[in-house]
Amino acid sequence: MTTHVGHRQRLRNRFQKSGLDGFADYEVVELLLTLAIPRSDVKQPAKELIHRFGDLRGILDAPSTELRAVHGLGNVAPVALKIVKAAATLYLQQETEAGDFLADPTRLTDFWRMRLGTLTNEVFEVAYLDASGHTLRDGVERLSEGTTNRAPAYPRRVVEQALKRGAASIVLAHNHTNGDPTPSPQDKSLTRLIILAAKPLDLRVLDHVIVASKQTFSFRQAGLL
Repeated sequence: MTTHVGHRQRLRNRFQKSGLDGFADYEVVELLLTLAIPRSDVKQPAKELIHRFGDLRGILDAPSTELRAVHGLGNVAPVALKIVKAAATLYLQQETEAGDFLADPTRLTDFWRMRLGTLTNEVFEVAYLDASGHTLRDGVERLSEGTTNRAPAYPRRVVEQALKRGAASIVLAHNHTNGDPTPSPQDKSLTRLIILAAKPLDLRVLDHVIVASKQTFSFRQAGLL
């Protein structure tokens, strides 16, 4: 058994015994890379990824072109890392469908941070919730895509789509590509208009989440709703 094969097995044994407890950041990445690179030592590529991108989140958010530039990573591993991120995003979405947003509003915030945080253009999305505060199945919809600093959203369409799905409440979300999630005057105005359009129909607007690359802003938590 070669040295790196034995090392891989020891990593897997540690994980099976106690999960990721005690793992260094690069060892977590190394463990992931063993699934995509079967016959090479992946310790150095894992350390280089941490050095370049800071942590696992930075690695998963990095463009594929930058991942492929890391020596020893090849073409398959970057795709595998993107699959890991996509699977984690899907997991968070399904978790919001099973959980109660009213009791734990961070569920959707975490989901959108992973889903929208690295986009280079602005998008506007809505989550549709039932009367119990659970996200409806496949209940997250992208209503518009825009430019680097604007994604048009229309209160009438937001309300129509919510009624079409039978939602009792909604959560709004969009991203800021400049890294600052602070709401603009336009963001605040749009939120007020959607609330006004929804109120006569007994449709509640529970939150408006703004996502930047490393931070989020919640209208609800800031007392703006």
